[in-house]
Amino acid sequence: MYGKAEKLAMFAAIAQQKSFAAAARIMSVSAPVATRMLADLEADLGVQLLVRTTRQVSLTSAGARFLAAISPALLQLRDAEAMARQHQVSLVGDLKVNAPLSFGQHFLATAANRFRVLHAGVTLKLTLTDEMIDIVADDADMALRISVPPRDKSTIWRKICKVPRILAAAPRYLAQHGEPQTAADLRNHNCLGYNTGKEAQAWRLTSGEAESVISSFCFECNNGEVLAELAALGEGIVLLPEFIVKAALGNGSLVKILPDWQPPQLWLTATYPPYTVLPAKVLAFSSFIEDAIGPDLLRV
Repeated sequence: MYGKAEKLAMFAAIAQQKSFAAAARIMSVSAPVATRMLADLEADLGVQLLVRTTRQVSLTSAGARFLAAISPALLQLRDAEAMARQHQVSLVGDLKVNAPLSFGQHFLATAANRFRVLHAGVTLKLTLTDEMIDIVADDADMALRISVPPRDKSTIWRKICKVPRILAAAPRYLAQHGEPQTAADLRNHNCLGYNTGKEAQAWRLTSGEAESVISSFCFECNNGEVLAELAALGEGIVLLPEFIVKAALGNGSLVKILPDWQPPQLWLTATYPPYTVLPAKVLAFSSFIEDAIGPDLLRV
């Protein structure tokens, strides 16, 4: 079933070629299909556009006027199609990327600089937020997320690398409150919870077959950097990605605790709107980030 645009293009091709067979070859259809498309268009309009004889095809007066009227629109349509194809395959134009705040602060300034050197035709528009966005409603070309694999069926996603998390506290806090020996002991400690903006995420910790869930926190925040700083000041215990607390672990203001108790695995993922094929600039940035991060960069 062919739409009005295809029928108009077929009419114009027949008129220009003065041949149904030649127009059919240009439009990659059979001659009978070309004849049927023109007949359908004439029926829709209620007017004869072409005169067919055994020797030639010519425009009626109505057909000539109609062709003159639609030719600019057909040209604009061809230009728009060419522009859309160029947008799909070329590394030019805006690229709107959303990413988590802490991840962006640690990694994306350097990565964005290197990407811009390689692809100067792309204007990178980066927004940082720890909230899960609606990638379609927010008009993003792609998003980088640190989470469990997404369940949203309307988006496309791929894993980039694991993001290890650890429990950590300041030595001064442990000296004052004692070091927990099991995850259950955390219920008697000051735990600093990560809040997505709606409610704090419970800590689900496992060791072998044992499991413990911590859902009560003395402080909540939607930013990992703030939680890490509070923990380093001796305010309590945090569960955070290792890359956020790397510097604090290095200078001794935080230490790992309960290394045998593990939370669910988080991944750095790239998520996309429901593209049929990834645009070239989206694929280029995704591959660049994957290469730049590598499988071990987020691990201390």
